[in-house]
Amino acid sequence: MTEETGLRERKKQRTRQALSETAIELFLARGFDQVSVADVAAAVEVSKPTLFRYFPSKEDLVLHRIADHQGEAARVVRERAAEASPLGALRAHFHARLDAYDPVTGLCDNPAVLAFHDLVFNTPSLLARTVRYSERDEELLAAALYETGGDGGDEFMARLAAAQIVTVQVRLARGNWGRVNDGARASEALPRAHAEADGAFDLLGGGVGAVYG
Repeated sequence: MTEETGLRERKKQRTRQALSETAIELFLARGFDQVSVADVAAAVEVSKPTLFRYFPSKEDLVLHRIADHQGEAARVVRERAAEASPLGALRAHFHARLDAYDPVTGLCDNPAVLAFHDLVFNTPSLLARTVRYSERDEELLAAALYETGGDGGDEFMARLAAAQIVTVQVRLARGNWGRVNDGARASEALPRAHAEADGAFDLLGGGVGAVYG
């Protein structure tokens, strides 16, 4: 990469970040449906076509933060230690993310993160798009489970297992977010979050674990 190319890429990244941060600020202040794409573009002093080159839709201005985690479960399965089972690796990863108060687990009381989650979960079009992200996560995880073995080559069983695992992770995160959103400190909610994660993965282990445990 030449110096000129590097400068150009950094400028693009700054523009992308400015568009997203400005959009989220405007959405939080005025409401998602009350702010237009034109409003965001004007605030950053770019054209609408320029904005759409970075973000194909209005929802993408917000949800690219979630998209950054797309395929995380599949990566954990593919990159796990040789002695680790897929389900065991996913369980350990989820517990580690809880300890890090990772926003993806819902267990994060940073005001900016809470505001972001509130925006997503209370805006119908954004919430609907998160379902598509979950469906894509299921597809990627199913492929990882199928390709790394343990199911006797049954692609349907891999898809079924992935659907259960992703659903459990989403439900655990929503439960954590709900408690923190109701006023609990993340550190106070951490023991319960770990206990619920263990219970959920134990439940998965009784079925999914027969193949992937």
